[in-house]
Amino acid sequence: MSDRSLDHVTDGDLIADAADARDRGVLDMARDALAQDRVLLAYQPVIGTIGGTIAFHEGLIRLRDETGRIIPAVQFIDVVETAELGREIDCAALRLGLAALAQTPALRLSVNMSARSIGYRRWMQTLQKGLLADATVGERLILEITERSAMQVPELVKTFMTDLQDRGITFALDDFGAGQTSFRYLKEFYFDILKIDGSFVRQCDTDPDNQCILNALISVGQQFDMFTVAEAVETKAEAEFLTQAGIDCLQGYYYGAPELRPGWLRDAEARRKAIG
Repeated sequence: MSDRSLDHVTDGDLIADAADARDRGVLDMARDALAQDRVLLAYQPVIGTIGGTIAFHEGLIRLRDETGRIIPAVQFIDVVETAELGREIDCAALRLGLAALAQTPALRLSVNMSARSIGYRRWMQTLQKGLLADATVGERLILEITERSAMQVPELVKTFMTDLQDRGITFALDDFGAGQTSFRYLKEFYFDILKIDGSFVRQCDTDPDNQCILNALISVGQQFDMFTVAEAVETKAEAEFLTQAGIDCLQGYYYGAPELRPGWLRDAEARRKAIG
């Protein structure tokens, strides 16, 4: 145990050591998964409240560890986000998303990225390659940037969005309400979609505090002419409250869990096999 005397080791030291060891394990797992191309997208539908049809899907990054276990982003993204490994994972997610869009012409798909990947050469090269390969991809691609990430480099995000919106790409502000958005920047960003953080959606049918916050967040989206999406919808009662409150789309386990091979993907694979 380094050079600290056991007599002077505190509970805080032990917790810090355990956290460091855990983070190193996560980094090693993620690095190995990327090196071995064990990276996947899981697809979750986003449902329109008018008509109840699928508006788009979100492609959620997953890693497969050496035992074959599928690791969701919540278990590694905070550890890798500030490292270059986080940029490489963003590249892999974008590459997989662009491939899915190219293979399925009717698909509209959102892919997550960190604002830290703006200006990362490999990420931009991946995007440019995908846009050049299929002229329809740009108008079917949605890039999701978390509120927390966007607020770290707001001026850079604004310029980045302006350049790519001219090419038809849509932008979503993810986890809205969970961070510390400056409303001045929200006005200047021109996000197309506002995704409201799931912490305000849970039990919104019975929780008056969440109801108040949701009504305010939906009003913000409407004021800035942004399409609104509620995340983490898990019950019929929550969906009914949100619909009545004026939300545009709903996403969550009530409508479907993220799937590695949804029906539309299996159909696309079957068509390719039949052709070739």
